[in-house]
Amino acid sequence: MTGSHDRSHPAHSQDRDAQRWKHDGVRVIPGNQLDPNVPSTPGMDRKAAINFARVGAQKLWAGTVTIKPDAKTGAHHHGHLESIIYVVKGKARMRWGEHLQFTAEANPGDFIFIPPYVPHQEINASRDEVLECVLVRSDGQAVAINLDIEPVEKPETVLWVDPIHRDPAESK
Repeated sequence: MTGSHDRSHPAHSQDRDAQRWKHDGVRVIPGNQLDPNVPSTPGMDRKAAINFARVGAQKLWAGTVTIKPDAKTGAHHHGHLESIIYVVKGKARMRWGEHLQFTAEANPGDFIFIPPYVPHQEINASRDEVLECVLVRSDGQAVAINLDIEPVEKPETVLWVDPIHRDPAESK
C-alpha cells in the first residue's frame, strides 16, 4: 500500500459517516409539529414529539401534555413504563394509589416520577391557568390504560420526600 492510498480511505469513510449522520443523527422536532395521534385519557391533551414512528427512538417516548383549568384526567396507568413529568406552567396535583388515596402538588420547574403500573390521575390545580407539562416515558411506545376506580373522598397529602430531602416537619 502506498501512503496516498492510506490517506484516501479515511476520507472516504468520513464522507460516508457524514452522509449517514446527516439523516440518522440529531433530530429537531418543532413544537408546532407534534403528533396528537397518541393514546390519551379523558381531560388530557397529549402530543408526541419523540417516538419510534417519528424518529426511530427505541427506548424513549417524549411529548407534551396540556390540561385545561380546573380539569383532571381519568384514572390510568402506563403499564411497564416509567414516566417523568416536568411542569412547565401551572400547578399540577397528582393523585395515586388503588383508590387514588394519595395526593401531592408540583409547581413549574418540578419533576414528577411515576413508577410502572401505578394507578394515577393528573389534575390541574388552578381554576384559571392551563397546566402545561413535558412528558418522558421509558419506551418508544405510548401506553395509557384507563382504569375504573372509585376514588376516596379525601386523599392523604404526601410531601415530595427522598433520602436527601426529608419532611420539613421532621426538622422542627
